[in-house]
Amino acid sequence: MFQLRSRDEVASADAGWLRARHHFAIGPYGNPAHKPVGNLIVLNDDEIAPHTGFELHHHANIEIVAYVHDGTITHRDDQGNVGTIHAGDVQAMSAGTGIRHSERNDDDTPARLFQIWLTPRC
Repeated sequence: MFQLRSRDEVASADAGWLRARHHFAIGPYGNPAHKPVGNLIVLNDDEIAPHTGFELHHHANIEIVAYVHDGTITHRDDQGNVGTIHAGDVQAMSAGTGIRHSERNDDDTPARLFQIWLTPRC
């Protein structure tokens, strides 16, 4: 069941280069009272500072959807894929048994995006 939550109830974190609002709790992030909903385990509203981003990191057994609503994000992965996601674009990535990738804001202005993670159905 979906619940309406005020902005103040949604946990936030500020790492300097990344400002994130975690709508669900995952690991040490988010409000522990806000549990995932079915297969939807992450819904983050992220702002990535210029010329920074998520360096190469690993994911497995997860479907990742990114919707960029301001700026651009450059995606690189260990499969040789490189692409730029512009405002209004959606990227869907299946991590399968494992993938390493990076997401960077190579522009001079902040980038804002929604990160959505879903567990696959087996």
